[in-house]
This record gives sequence, structure tokens and C-alpha cells, in this order.
Amino acid sequence: MKFATKAIHAGQEPDPSTGAIMTPIYQTSTYVQESPGKHKGYAYARGKNPTRVALEKCIASLENAKHGLCFSSGQGAEDAIIKLLRPGDEVIATDDLYGGSYRMFTKIFAHYGIVFHFVNMHDANEIKKHLNSKTKMLWVETPTNPLMKIIDIKACAAIAKEKNLILVVDNTFASPYLQNPLDLGAAIVMHSATKYLGGHSDVVMGALCTNDDKLYEELAFIANSCGATPGPMDSFLVMRGIKTLHVRMKAHCENGKAVAMFLKNHPKIDKVFWPGFQDHPNHEIAKSQMKDFGGMISFTMKGNSMEAAFKMASSLKVFSLAESLGGVESLAGHPASMTHASIPKAEREKSGVVDSLIRLSVGIEDTDDLIEDLKQAFDQI
Repeated sequence: MKFATKAIHAGQEPDPSTGAIMTPIYQTSTYVQESPGKHKGYAYARGKNPTRVALEKCIASLENAKHGLCFSSGQGAEDAIIKLLRPGDEVIATDDLYGGSYRMFTKIFAHYGIVFHFVNMHDANEIKKHLNSKTKMLWVETPTNPLMKIIDIKACAAIAKEKNLILVVDNTFASPYLQNPLDLGAAIVMHSATKYLGGHSDVVMGALCTNDDKLYEELAFIANSCGATPGPMDSFLVMRGIKTLHVRMKAHCENGKAVAMFLKNHPKIDKVFWPGFQDHPNHEIAKSQMKDFGGMISFTMKGNSMEAAFKMASSLKVFSLAESLGGVESLAGHPASMTHASIPKAEREKSGVVDSLIRLSVGIEDTDDLIEDLKQAFDQI
């Protein structure tokens, strides 16, 4: 079954009692049992809910996975993954990863004895320099947030296999439409389903997929035990959003390319980070592991002035100044003061997150309107 068909139909059947084509919202906390322990597969909604199960099957299908799990947020999904580890275990992670991930790793789990190393994975061989007997996990974002670095998933998978490590790939920026990390050797793929999967900026959710039965059982146990599970209404919203994922992603990619080309030729721009450029680091790897280059773009301005970045971002009219990404509407963000504010200045600048960096989530509005909006905003500085 092809992607578009799976996006619309995977995991979903007409409601047996009414014939309703849409999966019902099973708004219930508990389920009647025929006798103690004898039920229809559902006992308590923290563990399972039919709406959520349908969504989990759908997302798993899109990632060519055997198992899917949904969580109340992307951070909830990440939390479950790190809980697979034990005190003393070590994780090698991408150096310019999402600020919320950095915050969770360094401010929460570091207190429980888990050690994190943040490494520039542009060359996968850099990972090998940080391996030791305590290394248990590789944590990869590709493209990275916000510098759009491309990391070779196959190369990371080869290292993980050789050293018996768990390779986790955050696939939020690409979506399963553009990239399928499990097919490239990852053990777990994660999403902030808030972003492209939901696609309409109206729901917060996370998701994990895996082909490993043991990992699935452990993660499902953690999800049920710790309780970061989503409700049926949120599950319904993401499932509805996924039905148009393939259509939306095509438009995101088309608009992303047009905006990236405009930015590259603008006199006030210093650098543009978009993996579709032939001179973007690891562009050839992006071509090999992605179907297209997406709608996420970051750029820096000449002079690297935070004041100019604030003025430009605040002058936008079609783009909205807001955190998050992946919705139908275009968003602009200032990572240094927003999504990556939790990373110390020296650390974020070392990884390239400088004061003038602006991140764009290019939506699916008319391309000309988006470019005109950027033009008038640049004219204000």
C-alpha cells in the first residue's frame, strides 16, 4: 500500500455499530468487564483507548513499523525512551538538538546519573571518539533543529549495530512522508506529532515507532506506568490531520524551496540553512535518505544583531512569530530567545545558534504572499 493510501486508511475501519467512516472518539476512562479480568482488550484508558490504538496503528504504518505508541507530548515520548536507561549509562546526542530535549537531558535525567555527550554528527565518525563501555544510546535529529544539519542515519545505524546501542532518530522535521529511519537501521523513531503529523497547530502529542518487540513492550510498560498518554480527542485530531499529510508535505516542500531561494539571494542575509542546496553540508546524504527537502529553513543576517533579528521577526504579517512548527500556517521563531533559550549562550553559539538566527516553518499559503511578507519585513531593518 502506497503512502497516501496508508495515511487515509491505515489502522482504521468503519465503526461496527453504526458504519461511521471516521473512527469514533471513545471518550471514556474505563470499560465494562464481563467478569473480573475478562474484557474486550480494554480495561482502563491510561493503558489503551480504541481511538488512540487506531492512531498508533496508522503512524506505525507510515513509518513501516511493527509497533506504534502515542504520548501526551513529544517530550513525554522522549521521557519514555530515556527511562529505558539506568544510572551510569551514557548517551551520545546531536549537538544542536531541540532545546527542550537538551533541557530534559541536562536538567532532569543528568540528576539520575545518566551522562549525555553532545556531538557534531555531521561526520558520523565523530561519534566513535565518544564511545565507551557505558554508551547505550545514540540520539539523532536529522534534519537538526534549528541548523538543518543532515546526519547519515545508515552510518549511525552501522555504529549502533557494531556496539549494540539503541539508535533513536527524531524524525519530526522530516515527517514519515520524507524519511523513514527504521528502514535505514534505526531502532526507535520518534515524532512530536504536534508538528507535521497533526499539521494544524491544534493539538500536542508525541509518538514512537519500532520494529523491536522487546523495546515496544518496555516502552508500552513505561507509558502505562508513568501515564504520559494522550486522550481520545487529541488522538482523533492527529488521525484526521494525517489524512492530508501527503498533500500538505508536497506544498511545504514547494514553498520551502521558493522561500529558500529568495533568502539565498537577499542582500541582508548572511547564511541560509536548507538541505536542498547543493552546497549544504551532507546534501548528497539528504538526497539519499529523504524524498524531498521539506519546509524548515533557518538563516542568519549580516552583522549578527539580535536587535535586527527581533525587528525583522516582529515585522512579519503573514508569518506568525510563534514557537512550534509544521502547521499549515507559516511560523517564524528566534531560537536563541525561544526554542533554544534553555541552552547556555556559549553552548548554543558553539553549535551555531547565534543571536541573529531566525527559523522559519514555511506553511502552505500562497508562495508569492510569503515572499512579499519576508521582503517587507527585511525592509524594516
